[in-house]
Amino acid sequence: MAMVLMIVGLLLGGLIPTLTAQMESQRINETRNQLNEIQQALIGYAIINGHLPCPADGTIATGQANAGAKKDACGTNANGGVLPWVTLGVSETDAWGRRFTYRVTPDFALAATPFQLTTPSNLNVGLSTADNGMASGAPAVVVSHGPNGLGAYTSAGGAPITGAVGDELDNTDNNNHFVSHDFTPTFDDFVVWLSPNILFNRMVAAGKLP
Repeated sequence: MAMVLMIVGLLLGGLIPTLTAQMESQRINETRNQLNEIQQALIGYAIINGHLPCPADGTIATGQANAGAKKDACGTNANGGVLPWVTLGVSETDAWGRRFTYRVTPDFALAATPFQLTTPSNLNVGLSTADNGMASGAPAVVVSHGPNGLGAYTSAGGAPITGAVGDELDNTDNNNHFVSHDFTPTFDDFVVWLSPNILFNRMVAAGKLP
């Protein structure tokens, strides 16, 4: 019996790392699919409303008033926060149970003045903190803070998770620059953005822009 238990223990010990890796791979794929849906939801919102939504307040806990609802205004000092999941009708959190960071160019989120083909966007994405090579002038950026969750708000509200450094810190500091690249020991964020060209094309096709 002891020999059988030892063999079973060895087999289980070998399976656990494989199962853990499979579960993590599933979370990664789920989050990527969520981000694709979020991009489409943002475009759909813009087609219907003529502008993008302001962020939601990440400090509000789930279930409390205004949790997940877009802010009424998002000027220069208030255009960062979390994805307004209630307003958009999408998932509140990524596959690790943390909210998506969301930032929008203020001129694209003015309800009283719908954006035009000439409206400038000011969010940039690069391979490093000093690079804008991936996207220069994006109307909106969405971030999942990945497995470690550093910089993300949780459903409990309050302050975001602290401890981000380097490139991950650039995705948490509420400025107009974001970093996106392959995973490293100190970077596991997923970053997507709206291309102004795709957004404008969809708006023109829907008859919402000249």
